[in-house]
Amino acid sequence: MDARLDERGTRWPVWIDGRRAGSVNAAGRAALAAWPQWLNAGADGGLELVVPRGERDAALAEVHAALRAQGLIHAWREEPFAWWDDQGALAAVIERACSRFWGALTLGAHANGYVADPDTGRPTQLWIARRAFDKPTDPGRLDNLIGAGVPHGQTPLQALHREAWEEAGLLPDEVRELRPGRVIELACDIPEGWQHEWLYVFDLALPAGRVPQNQDGEVHEHRLMRVDEALRCAAEGEMTTDAALATLDFALRHGLLPPEQAASLAPRFGALCVAPARAARFEPSLRSPPARKSAD
Repeated sequence: MDARLDERGTRWPVWIDGRRAGSVNAAGRAALAAWPQWLNAGADGGLELVVPRGERDAALAEVHAALRAQGLIHAWREEPFAWWDDQGALAAVIERACSRFWGALTLGAHANGYVADPDTGRPTQLWIARRAFDKPTDPGRLDNLIGAGVPHGQTPLQALHREAWEEAGLLPDEVRELRPGRVIELACDIPEGWQHEWLYVFDLALPAGRVPQNQDGEVHEHRLMRVDEALRCAAEGEMTTDAALATLDFALRHGLLPPEQAASLAPRFGALCVAPARAARFEPSLRSPPARKSAD
């Protein structure tokens, strides 16, 4: 699956407070005609949400319940997610599953858990999770050691700290060593709708012999794979899109690909990455400390 597919004219923009905040497909646009008091159709075929901010979450909850009953919203989670507009402003708080219907910007965070050679420090193996077969999205597919959708009120790093215990049985002292990678922007068509996501990638070194243990039933198993084996799984589509991109980011940053392959992939991958200054909007730990003034 391409991480940056064009919408190809099959979706129409959604505007909130004068800023673009997502898009809807033909079926969704037709269904939303049932709420003309809240959604205005524009000359470009797009829709403008005109509910005041203080009433917006409740109005959208009513809309979403109806759309869910019609089968237009899938994989309901009972998780509140921020709906960010394209300028990074909070437009609403909605159920997580609804974000794909609207093509809304959401945040994700993944951690590459790895084991390094004790002499060189070079990563040699990656811990890869297989998602539970009853997960509402991507059941049974391969994933990174930790993967998290970022709920309303948390940063990507906070979400990883929370999920570290639930998904891998890792203690707070162990995840303090999370180190940031890059932030990848995805925009692609998926079964649940349109995925527009900023994926925050982190690395976590684990000592040899430390075996992750899932706690919440959402991971079927963990496997320790050689780096080349994990990269093959990513290339052959065995991983989720998010996990494959996080694994590729890890390999590029740590120089784990053959030079010719890395030279070919690096510029294309770099085009998907969010500039650090923008990424820090949602993850304060990425902000550079202020430069110290030199003494005169």
